[in-house]
Amino acid sequence: MGEQIDITAPMQGTIVAVDVTEGQQVRRGQQLMLIESMKMHHAIDSTADGAVAAVLVAVGDTVMEHAAVARVHPGEVTVAALVVEVAEDPAHIRPDLAEAVARHAIGLDAARPDAVAKRRALGRRTARENVADLVDEGSFVEYGPVVIAPQRRRRALDDLIARTPADGMVGGLGTVNGRSVVAMSYDYTVLAGTQGGQNHRKKDRLFELAESLRLPVVFFTEGGGGRPGDTDTMGVTGLDCLAFRYFAELSGLVPLVGINAGFCFAGNAAILGCCDVVIATADSNIGMGGPAMIEGGGLGVFDPHEIGPMSVQQANGVVDIAVADEAAAVAAAKQYLGYFQGATSEWQCADQRELRHAIPEDRKRGYDVHAVIHGLFDTASVLELRRDFGLGMVTAFARVEGRPVGVLANNPSHLAGAIDSDGADKGARFLQLCDAFDIPVVTLVDTPGMMVGPEVEKTALVRHCSRLFVTGANVTVPMVSIVLRKSYGLGAQTMMGGSTKAPHACIAWPTGEFGGMGLEGAVRLGYRNELAAIADDTEREHTFQQMVDRMYEVGKAVNIASHYEIDDVIDPADTRRWISAVLRAAPPAPVREGKKRSNIDTW
Repeated sequence: MGEQIDITAPMQGTIVAVDVTEGQQVRRGQQLMLIESMKMHHAIDSTADGAVAAVLVAVGDTVMEHAAVARVHPGEVTVAALVVEVAEDPAHIRPDLAEAVARHAIGLDAARPDAVAKRRALGRRTARENVADLVDEGSFVEYGPVVIAPQRRRRALDDLIARTPADGMVGGLGTVNGRSVVAMSYDYTVLAGTQGGQNHRKKDRLFELAESLRLPVVFFTEGGGGRPGDTDTMGVTGLDCLAFRYFAELSGLVPLVGINAGFCFAGNAAILGCCDVVIATADSNIGMGGPAMIEGGGLGVFDPHEIGPMSVQQANGVVDIAVADEAAAVAAAKQYLGYFQGATSEWQCADQRELRHAIPEDRKRGYDVHAVIHGLFDTASVLELRRDFGLGMVTAFARVEGRPVGVLANNPSHLAGAIDSDGADKGARFLQLCDAFDIPVVTLVDTPGMMVGPEVEKTALVRHCSRLFVTGANVTVPMVSIVLRKSYGLGAQTMMGGSTKAPHACIAWPTGEFGGMGLEGAVRLGYRNELAAIADDTEREHTFQQMVDRMYEVGKAVNIASHYEIDDVIDPADTRRWISAVLRAAPPAPVREGKKRSNIDTW
């Protein structure tokens, strides 16, 4: 009957179906039989058009790889014998896919109108709305969306699926400003945003992703802390949970941004407190213990609104950026992340000649250093941190010609710019943050020195101010120091990394004045006996002022520059040019395998 070709088994296995008989016409690619190997079924197809000459195996036979299982006479086949392949409709939803789609849909806001209505009643958004606002449109992929609370021993499965979607935490990967981040949010509509067993496991997974992929983490932290009601766990106390350790280990490796609206207590507050920056809405209440823990400790009964309101947490430094609502919080988070994502190509700035008049000619007249900062740096680029804490020190991120910088400035409107314990802590911690992520620092100096007196020493000033010395001396990022007016004593040195020669450039505006201590104090101490010998009060005061004026002439910026204690006295309008020159000259920050600093101090 002519040439025959063997159809062979593609692998070792057992024949589980034979679909053709001898004499049957077949076409190339048509299935002749099925073989099972390692519990998987595989088709054995004809390799030619023609007729089946022989079927060499039966159902149940075991064959080896390449063994002949049928023979085919190649040849023409009739139209009736052709097997017409019907293309699958890409829009068709199979039952298995339909089940998965349905499970995902149960957790979406559209399927939970009652939960959404409760959020609206509070004037707040849902967790998914916040995440969607944060990330670039279409960029978010969620991890663990069909997870449920580990309470199967006490609640029906259908109830858990409907009421505990994602175990109260939405998290995954997305992009912000076009750059990848880990975005996470506790879901207050699920068991009050508490931290459940699966919820912790999801955090572990996402924190590990942030570590391995070097991604910033943005975390919405609203919620009540640990959850006592989970039953499907192996342990007793949950103290072996790794989420807090994993998150804390990210400090100094990737930017950590915490956002809070509403109640944030216990474990949720611990996560928030580990973040580099805390952004909180006006209706936030933040505390390491909520009402239940306080009452359980026998410390009284309190309404949650009494615990850690913003009036407390702004002034004490817990909150870095205070905003009106969640939309503003997200906008601040995007701006903050931008400083860690590199330079921008487009920028504008104010007329720099206006800076010539920013400092009053009267050396005792106050001014607003915030106006100087906003005028000096790129328009709308300044984001201040901890504005309501450590009032004598200003810490902010900004840009110069699109390049991100950290700004550390004395505030002469508070204690004349003297550095107290809170200001020193605020400044030192900010320097750590900039150094950890290789962001250059610009310091604006106007300080009479360290704050003095019996009361301030009760705040451990010696240690706190020395912290600013130790931190500033050990940062390695480019630094430019600009003396706006007063540059006196130890306080001025701490603003410059320890010396006028420590920054990569130390310059002064014409209003700059320098001394080992404040001029008035130097005269009163150095010439105490001479002044005391003058009996007439008016003459004594006149002599005192003459001495001060002479010391000012010695200590004014132009004279100090002539002795080369600073690099130059400049036209204030030239300040940006100096900063840009240093930033351009600095080599690019190295690509790091690990951390530059072990961690960033939370305080």
